[in-house]
Amino acid sequence: MNAPIIDPLQGDFPEVIEEFLEHGVMKCIAFNRRGTLLAAGCSDGNCVIWDFETRGIAKELKDKDCVSAITSVCWSKYGHQILVSAADRSLTLWNVLKGEKVNRITLQQTPLQARLHPGSSNPSLCLACPLSSAPMIVDLKTGSTTLLPVCISDADTASSRGKVSDGTPPFTPTAACFNKYGDLVYVGNSKGEILVIDYERVQIEAMVPISGGAVVKNIVFSRNGQYLLTNSNDRTIRIYESLLPNKDGLKVIDEITKEFDGLDGAEKLKAVGTKCLTLFREFQDSITRMHWKAPCFSGDGEWVVGGSASKGEHKIYIWDRAGYLVKILEGPKEALIDLGWHPVHPIVVSVSLTGLIYIWAKDYTENWSAFAPDFKELEENEEYVEREDEFDLNPETEKVKEPDVNEDEEVDIVNVEKDSAFSDSDASQDELCFLPAIPCPDIIEQQDKCIEISSKMIENNNSGSPPSEEAGVNGRTTNHASSPLEVLDNPDDAGGARVKRKRKPSEKGLELQAEKGKKPSKPSGRLSKFKTKSMVHQDNSNGTYGDDNSDE
Repeated sequence: MNAPIIDPLQGDFPEVIEEFLEHGVMKCIAFNRRGTLLAAGCSDGNCVIWDFETRGIAKELKDKDCVSAITSVCWSKYGHQILVSAADRSLTLWNVLKGEKVNRITLQQTPLQARLHPGSSNPSLCLACPLSSAPMIVDLKTGSTTLLPVCISDADTASSRGKVSDGTPPFTPTAACFNKYGDLVYVGNSKGEILVIDYERVQIEAMVPISGGAVVKNIVFSRNGQYLLTNSNDRTIRIYESLLPNKDGLKVIDEITKEFDGLDGAEKLKAVGTKCLTLFREFQDSITRMHWKAPCFSGDGEWVVGGSASKGEHKIYIWDRAGYLVKILEGPKEALIDLGWHPVHPIVVSVSLTGLIYIWAKDYTENWSAFAPDFKELEENEEYVEREDEFDLNPETEKVKEPDVNEDEEVDIVNVEKDSAFSDSDASQDELCFLPAIPCPDIIEQQDKCIEISSKMIENNNSGSPPSEEAGVNGRTTNHASSPLEVLDNPDDAGGARVKRKRKPSEKGLELQAEKGKKPSKPSGRLSKFKTKSMVHQDNSNGTYGDDNSDE
């Protein structure tokens, strides 16, 4: 779409369903950094990669060892690898270009979500959030796991939650995510707290309490790393502004901690937390008080989107960062299970309970008045009377404006300007944006078979070839005038098809057919004359002569 003719007053958010993608039953989605590829996890354990430019399947990662549903998919920073977590408690790292498994490990609990380390081009560490266990750092090469703390002290957890027979406290599903460069992990626990954790030292560095103390279901950073989003069980989405720098945030926390050496325990962690995060906005539906599903930021962080968790409805709410609800997208009567915003364009992709992916895009309206300030759009044709001197050229009165462009200035056609959305990209790294297309062999349809067979039958009928002797012996005749729909597909027969069989005629019927063949019907008309001449010529070639009284 041309930018000059787009109305600048239109909001940069999607409005209508542009298309839908269908392949099996898809459960979860994830874009690569550029938004050119879309990965979708299916219920049969496979992972489908869509080319988002052509909306076709670029590759399908089939795991023979996994037949359970995929719970999450995650791209590496430069798109060369994909991490897939499944309901069979497995974590599988794939090489996207080759379509081969790099590593596969099995956890003790089902991972609801898994995220690769964002600071490495070839990550071996990932953050997994199991169903009934604390979040853990998993080394995909060695298979070792490191549990992260989910509360300030184990004593508090033991006294408030109680312990089960194996000595480990029961957990509700806990949300966690890396920050932009992966040096810190932010954990939202069931007590309504956000914990800032140094996963290398397995130590809580700061704690930010959430008003109401509701369970945190989702936690995610914006693309630029400046804002943190939480989705709590009190039906409220909260946006926090990060006060730490994207890089070397751990060093800054260590300096802040020294300022509060006079405090101990939870008070010290809360004091440090006030220097890490500050509450920015809260979003909720005060009328329906609905729960939210898969909330996230837009690619530029200007919009916040969340799906309705109500059964039987596919509604998507869009807010701006100021807290105003700007759009409600209403889809089909299917529950929404996952949601994602395109990294670059105003496009939202949602997954329904039936396994379809819906693509929501903007309905652009063109504003042609951008070409000229006095341009007027007409709803219908109008008669215009031209002035006599309207299009006369007066070179004396008109002054030609000289361009302000320096023609001697060299134009740089080699270097590429960096996009602000990908400012953290390393030019030395080869990023995988597209996958080569692999053509699939065409499958011969049944209709094509029928047309081919029927054409052969018509040719045989026109050639005047008599029925075969074998058919006469077996008492079976082939109906050359039968329609293609009577042809049945049977790979066991010769030629891959067989003709619909008919009842065997009686002996009297065979005699009548023989007499009928000896006495052909009298031809008539111009076409009959042509056939009669050809028959006479054929008899002459065989040494016999036709009837002298034949119609010439």
